[in-house]
Amino acid sequence: MSKTAMIRARIEPGLKTKAERVFRSIGLSATEALTIFYKQVEMRRGLPFDVVVPNEATAQTFRDTDAGRDVVICADVKELYAKLGI
Repeated sequence: MSKTAMIRARIEPGLKTKAERVFRSIGLSATEALTIFYKQVEMRRGLPFDVVVPNEATAQTFRDTDAGRDVVICADVKELYAKLGI
């Protein structure tokens, strides 16, 4: 099937840059990523992920980690397990 339909959308430049970096890291172009998304919407007859509003505890955790608070960094899985007591 010929690919001739066009999609035009305005998006925040930083989000576009970050998303396209992820696409490249997994070997996809933006067009391929959008095609996968549209195909999943078609197959599932809806969004291919849950759309939810985080509760206040989760939202606060997002704010804290975005600000660098309460972030635990581990060099490897062994260190992570040690810090978790596993």
